[in-house]
Amino acid sequence: MYACFMDSSENYRAVRERVAAAAQRAGREVTLVAVSKTQPAAAVRRLAALGQRAFGENYVQEGLAKQRELADPGLEWHLIGPLQSNKAREVAAHFDWLQSLDRIKLVDPLDRARPAGVAPLNVLIQVNVDDEASKSGCAPAQIGALAAAVRAAPRLALRGLMAIPAPAPDLERRKAAFARMRALFEELRRDHAGVDTLSMGMSADFELAIGAGATMVRVGSALFGSRI
Repeated sequence: MYACFMDSSENYRAVRERVAAAAQRAGREVTLVAVSKTQPAAAVRRLAALGQRAFGENYVQEGLAKQRELADPGLEWHLIGPLQSNKAREVAAHFDWLQSLDRIKLVDPLDRARPAGVAPLNVLIQVNVDDEASKSGCAPAQIGALAAAVRAAPRLALRGLMAIPAPAPDLERRKAAFARMRALFEELRRDHAGVDTLSMGMSADFELAIGAGATMVRVGSALFGSRI
């Protein structure tokens, strides 16, 4: 559960101001994705009323339930958690972004299931930048093959990379992980037109991530409250 430590509007305003300030310092636009996993649809509705449009979900069924309850075509839905093969069809049909592609075998099912009447599914390749055994994501050496597979899929759009670096208390270690991701992102961008998104940084370190090159940050507890 979460305990709200401020009113939603105060949370949202504070986070937006911090993102905007960090983006101005970095000289680039930055997209805020509100991580709404475990939150009720009512909490999403409150942030949407304040102007937030992009929401991130870890679990497909939870995200689909909120989409049905809210029925708001103006919202943008991101799957940020690991994707199981048997959920690929639902993600392709109902989400706008998949931030967690980590293996080639998912590409064809996603491509075949994406409806022809909508825009291609925006795809980020998740990289296990700190080589953590417990974390999803491909190895850096696998990015090229995954990127080529996505580019060859007409109903998918390769947009960039995503990472969840290890939560090291030493900020220098986090900065080093962010720097490695920035280098991988720049290499991918040189090889593929249309790559424009580096998703990294969460509530505890999104300003650091923006300074290191993030163009998208995923913020949950700073918006919705601390877990209790």
